Amino acid sequence: MSAREYEDELRAEQEYVTGLYARLDAERARVKARYGAALRSPVDVTNGGTLVDRDAEVRTLAREMQRLDVADHGLCFGRLDAVSGDRSYIGRIGILDEEHDFEPLLLDWRAPAARAFYVATAASPEGMRRRRQFHSRGRHVVEFTDEVLGRPDGTDPDSRGDSALLAAVNAPRGDGMRDIVATIQAAQDEIIRLDHSGVLVIEGGPGTGKTVVALHRVAYLLYTQREQMERHGVLVLGPNSAFLRHIDRVLPSLGETNVVFTTTGDLVPGLHVTAEDTSDAARSKGSLRILDVLAAAIADRQRLPENPIPIELSGVALQIDAETAAWAREEARASGRPHNEARAVFREIVTYVLTERAIGRIGKGWLSRSDRKAWEQMRTELLEELAQDANFTTALDALWPVLSPDSVLAELYSSRERLSAAGADPALWREAGDAWTVSDVPLLDELVELLGRDERVDLAAERERKARTEYAEAVLDSLVSRADHMEDDELRLFATDVLDAEGLAERFVERDTRELAERAAADRDWTYRHIVVDEAQELSEMDWRVLMRRCPSKSFTVVGDLAQRRSSAGATSWDAMLEPYVPGRWVYRSLSVNYRTPAEIMAVAAALLAEFAPGVQPPDSVRACGVQPWSANVDSGELTSAIEEFERGEAGRDGTSVVIGPPDVPGAVPASEAKGLEFDAVLVVEPERILADGPRGAAELYVALTRATQRLGVLHRGPLPQALAGLVEVAANSASPEVGCQRGG
Repeated sequence: MSAREYEDELRAEQEYVTGLYARLDAERARVKARYGAALRSPVDVTNGGTLVDRDAEVRTLAREMQRLDVADHGLCFGRLDAVSGDRSYIGRIGILDEEHDFEPLLLDWRAPAARAFYVATAASPEGMRRRRQFHSRGRHVVEFTDEVLGRPDGTDPDSRGDSALLAAVNAPRGDGMRDIVATIQAAQDEIIRLDHSGVLVIEGGPGTGKTVVALHRVAYLLYTQREQMERHGVLVLGPNSAFLRHIDRVLPSLGETNVVFTTTGDLVPGLHVTAEDTSDAARSKGSLRILDVLAAAIADRQRLPENPIPIELSGVALQIDAETAAWAREEARASGRPHNEARAVFREIVTYVLTERAIGRIGKGWLSRSDRKAWEQMRTELLEELAQDANFTTALDALWPVLSPDSVLAELYSSRERLSAAGADPALWREAGDAWTVSDVPLLDELVELLGRDERVDLAAERERKARTEYAEAVLDSLVSRADHMEDDELRLFATDVLDAEGLAERFVERDTRELAERAAADRDWTYRHIVVDEAQELSEMDWRVLMRRCPSKSFTVVGDLAQRRSSAGATSWDAMLEPYVPGRWVYRSLSVNYRTPAEIMAVAAALLAEFAPGVQPPDSVRACGVQPWSANVDSGELTSAIEEFERGEAGRDGTSVVIGPPDVPGAVPASEAKGLEFDAVLVVEPERILADGPRGAAELYVALTRATQRLGVLHRGPLPQALAGLVEVAANSASPEVGCQRGG
């Protein structure tokens, strides 16, 4: 089209988008008014209303306001023109024309009708003749690009279909990951919309977008399965806190908030663990063989008395001997209950033996077993006496103690004798038993299952809850009874009293007003409808055992790259890790296009990959930038100044930068903490030391090299590893690139 025609089209598109924003503003005002009214409205208990009902309405309206707020940025980003002449606009949310039979004015990107926007090609147009993409700033449409579809040879002199994608991948990075809702590619869209209820594995090399695809898949599932998904929420598991901060804006930007973000070190509420084990200890703890060790450690605490334990009952001298304890232990173990819950069985057998012996002696000569009523009456009295007997309680605690997960594990680790008795790897010993590592978290979680609840604590909590509930019910019954005898005018005057009285009742009955994500994160027994696992190659067999418990439906999106595995307990194949848990219920998809790393940088990383994982194909970069990654040889005195020079050079540029290196390098982060992140510029310091850490070191260096979207530099003090021979060597005093990738490559 001519320049004038283009300007006319641009003006028309702006008018349409302005109309969409007007409707968005109107809807937002309406919801805000309803939200305010709901907050102020009294609760009509005479018609069955409760504060819980009002809270539910307030929360629903709050979520709707948030959904409308996030839609304000990039509300509409494209248009589809069908061969039939129909026209559809695509955006973050759906907007309907309520005045004209609810015709869609804007299609939600997740709607089936919007799929063609992402998958239509020249050769396979999906019934479309044109795809138009908008470039907007705020509410202003700056420009648009058209791609004419339906031409098998792909020829179209006006087509600029890749411009939106290239603009996005070349744009400077900010503080967090951005959504890709406007630039989803066909291969990514296929995975996002995949209809599979089990485990979906998405594997891809660095920069292939696997993480952001997984997050958009969650948004899609929340759109298509709203009721089921919102009831239990979604868990997103990442490798570290920095990674979670990097990605935690994506789902809220798509209007979804019922999501818990956590790491493996935070899976047990109340614990925040970041320390790591040695490779040997991590491998031992991560294997399912550790289950036998944990079971043996618990069994070791279920003891028989070395000498009979004396118990006096109603003046009769009795004892708990090894034979009695052995019988009780056998019955308790055979019950199949967790250890703490099986204590009741152990206690029952021991008390049975003691009371039978006591009755036999006390009633000797006058009490017959056939006198069942008298026999049971005496037993009841003796049981009450035993319950108050401190010696008996002490004996029970010695033979079958109430155990906690942390005490069992800490005492196991700090005792070579206990480790040996449990058949554990001696590498697990440490002086401070409770110096928890990330590998301990799944073991602590497993021990919750093996030990079960402390029934004494549960009974006390239940008694307190019951008392509060009964009091609250009495208060509310009184209110309703008073209301039944009032006239309409009196009821209106009574509204304030009702609210005050309900508030009084609620002092005795706790109402959980937290959002779903807060409640789920604090509840170890919470189960999720769907779980996303990022950097999944790092998870051990025990990690997976924990996650499978958290999701009974076994609905997962698993993201990873086996070539980047650094954990000795991690996955060597997806089949070996998943098949035991979801046999026949997992599918595999791969992504092979690198949207992050320029071809020049990827060539260097690919050379390293070929050395430590020769069978793995590196991803293909979508663009080149014309800037070669460089290296500089520095001595100890030059290292700090070279790092500072890099930082000064990047301070004047748009975007982000990072220094990655060994822990003792000032200002550097380890590669493990940069996993999943991306920066415009990366400086890798002393790669020879990173690489020296064996197979794990090679994987970490590969991660470090592939974090850059624009510029990569390397500082080395020792010989440069042969795998990095593709770097351009520069003088130490000029160790800073001058230009970045050019749009379009």
